[in-house]
Amino acid sequence: MARHKKYSHEDDNNPELDISSLIDVCFLLLIYFIVTSSVTIRESDLAMSLPAANPSNEQPKIEPMFIRVDVAGVIYTGVGAGQQQLDQDASVRDVPLLDSQLDLYSAAARSAGSTPLVQVYVDPGATQQRVIDVLNSLAGAGISSVTFTDLVE
Repeated sequence: MARHKKYSHEDDNNPELDISSLIDVCFLLLIYFIVTSSVTIRESDLAMSLPAANPSNEQPKIEPMFIRVDVAGVIYTGVGAGQQQLDQDASVRDVPLLDSQLDLYSAAARSAGSTPLVQVYVDPGATQQRVIDVLNSLAGAGISSVTFTDLVE
């Protein structure tokens, strides 16, 4: 007669789970998300001085520059009939026309011996990213005196 081995139930008390394939899947997902993520531009350090509660009576020697951002993200400079439409595409983070205008204004204000002052009006429906683009442009031009206004001239 043949002897039969008895089945041992010791392995049932300590079941093992092979998770090596799960680790592979996790690493593949991690690589996928890293590769497909978009890299955003780092925001500039905005060292701006906002107006104090008690404004000084000293008038600037050069008129403040007025910037308006409308609902569509279009950037305008100037007031009234002298208003200029600058950067129009809100999906593009670069604002080269505004950059050049701010550089000219900053140089003119400094040559006149005054601090460049900018007033910004933002339409309530405008995206915050577009306002950050304008503030980055102001920081790039070295303009730190910024006033947010709700008056459209």
